[in-house]
Amino acid sequence: MLHSLFLIGSFGTTEILLIVFVIILLFGAKRIPELFKGMGQGVREFKDATKEADKQQPQYRDQPTTPPVQQGYQQPVPPVYNPNDPTNQPR
Repeated sequence: MLHSLFLIGSFGTTEILLIVFVIILLFGAKRIPELFKGMGQGVREFKDATKEADKQQPQYRDQPTTPPVQQGYQQPVPPVYNPNDPTNQPR
């Protein structure tokens, strides 16, 4: 199955010509430039919108993802019970 997924992306000249021929049959030669023009405008609008969104929210990219490390010495917490310590015998 995985091998068949890799074959999907490998188009040869014959396959591309067949796809172009089917597109011409479906839409007609006069309508194809209009379709590609509309697709190009859609892609351009999408790119412009993503650039605008990046300009509006730059503070999220500049913030560190991890909290800062606290400086200074902190007193360690003593263990509650150590079973190997002979001084901790039950009373």
